[in-house]
Amino acid sequence: MSYQIELRHLHYFKVVAEELHFRRAAERLFIAQPGLSRQIKQLEDYYGTPLFIRDKRNVALTEAGSYLQKEVDLLFNQLGTVKEHIEKITEGKITSLKLGFIGSAVQAILPQLLVELKKQQPLIDITLNELTNEVQLEMLSKKELDFGFVRIKETPIGMESLPILTEHFSLVVPKNRFPTKGKVNLQDFKQESFILFSKEYSNSYYELVMSIFEDHDFVPHVTLKTVNALSIFNLVSQGLGVAIVPSSLKKGYHTHVDFLELQHLPQRTTLSLVWNKQNRNPGIPLMLEIVNQFKNIKT
Repeated sequence: MSYQIELRHLHYFKVVAEELHFRRAAERLFIAQPGLSRQIKQLEDYYGTPLFIRDKRNVALTEAGSYLQKEVDLLFNQLGTVKEHIEKITEGKITSLKLGFIGSAVQAILPQLLVELKKQQPLIDITLNELTNEVQLEMLSKKELDFGFVRIKETPIGMESLPILTEHFSLVVPKNRFPTKGKVNLQDFKQESFILFSKEYSNSYYELVMSIFEDHDFVPHVTLKTVNALSIFNLVSQGLGVAIVPSSLKKGYHTHVDFLELQHLPQRTTLSLVWNKQNRNPGIPLMLEIVNQFKNIKT
């Protein structure tokens, strides 16, 4: 028997896949358990394959069920986005944008972009989330973010990227502890403890920083790692080590440290704007237009 699949079938499947328990799923959905089982059976008949493995004690997703769960999650996320955009249009707003960023983006360019965006579209809703690179990329793939400000070596498949700012590094040291003038020789710091952004901040960024030490023929004694710039500066100010960070981070923080420029090193780090190619948020072209305008002004 063939059935016409409706959105409710997928909604029921989504809840069962989350609960992996038909009784609990039925309670969440406020329907009888036999009725829920019939709906899932209709869905399985439609696709021609079991979606769940059932026995008296356990419920598990089949391989096909696991695939469908991912697709259904994306579908309902997109439906939620459509509803949100329609609500904004009804309110007279063009759309809403969810932006992810790493801490250095705030010091480099993000505030100026937001000022210009609000100037051109004052009714647009903007949500900001400070997140690590890896979390941003994951959320972008699920369309849970519209844009991410990240530091990555390569643009992931399915994404687009636009370089925003390329900069050199600085060595962060306790205030008045080391000479602040003249060319810095990292060999002079090989016995120091280092405090670095962890791989969770960005794996490719971490590898880039480690290549600096490789060029100077020593392995740093990394005693502490974090994803937060202010934490790094506070730890350095307490004499717990020195750090290497993007130079833009010397702006906006009032901490008891000195920044020693490393402009002579070949390594550079690039802050990029990344978005999902499949994201149809109407605010994306607007944001890209403003970013390009801003870049043209800066150049």
